[in-house]
Amino acid sequence: MNMKLLNVGFGNYVSAERIVTVASPDSEPIKRLVRDSKDYARVVDVSCGKRTRAVIVTDSEHVILSALSPERLAMRLEGREPEENDED
Repeated sequence: MNMKLLNVGFGNYVSAERIVTVASPDSEPIKRLVRDSKDYARVVDVSCGKRTRAVIVTDSEHVILSALSPERLAMRLEGREPEENDED
């Protein structure tokens, strides 16, 4: 079995098969999801202190905060962008 990993920035990886959605953090429902997930210790912040540009939700109900945009993550998932230079 070959597991595909998605580089979500700064050398951090998530199993692509476990991703349910990648969303922008700007809408109120996503803000509420992040807030509620923090209460249950299900948030993983991999933004390294940068502004959160994408919220990744997994099938285990974990919420991952990334400094990369949802568009960039989607391109990486589709294999259309090299997974380097993610520190911008």
